[in-house]
Amino acid sequence: MPTLELVSHDLCPYVQRAAIVLAEKQASFERIYVDLANKPSWFLAISPLGKTPLLRIGSEDVLFESAVICEYLDETIAPRLHPEDAVARAKHRAWVEFASATLADIWGYYTAADAAAFEEKRRSLAGKFTWLERALRDGPYFAGERFSLVDAAFGPVFRYFDVFEKFFDPGIFDETPKIRAWREALAARPSVHAAVLYDYPERLTAFLRARQSHLSRLMN
Repeated sequence: MPTLELVSHDLCPYVQRAAIVLAEKQASFERIYVDLANKPSWFLAISPLGKTPLLRIGSEDVLFESAVICEYLDETIAPRLHPEDAVARAKHRAWVEFASATLADIWGYYTAADAAAFEEKRRSLAGKFTWLERALRDGPYFAGERFSLVDAAFGPVFRYFDVFEKFFDPGIFDETPKIRAWREALAARPSVHAAVLYDYPERLTAFLRARQSHLSRLMN
């Protein structure tokens, strides 16, 4: 197996996905952090989109886009996290994309300038979690007993709410008991817990408070 280096940003939820998958596979890797507000030249030279994560493989190959990185890791390092059945695997890929759409709504939620836009995004998020509630089985994870790439994708989603709920109750999970149980199971998973720096909540809180958004006013 070639050496692996995960190029990261301390708050990036997409980086967390890759870190979770690497931990689940007990793969040896080095983690390098970059400041996306002051991107180093070496990073811009290998990142087509100027975003994290990147996965350096050996001395020559670089992968970008978290879904691609996670798929590569799942294809090359045991144990497999995707289902073996082709239809089930395709459905899981779709739910990973759904996690990305949820993260986009979370971005809109914490950047909303006023109460009306904030509430619109809150309702959009609640609608997405209603869909997700219907897709869940009996747990503890997305597809039952087996941890999957869908779980790796949603661990970073729920981590945002751990911080939000320290300051106010969004009420988003009031009608989704399966999601509440799934969220607790993911938070207790060592790979999910270790995907961020020890002071991640403080870092995210400072980032959100500096946004000058409706949410930042609720937090201050």
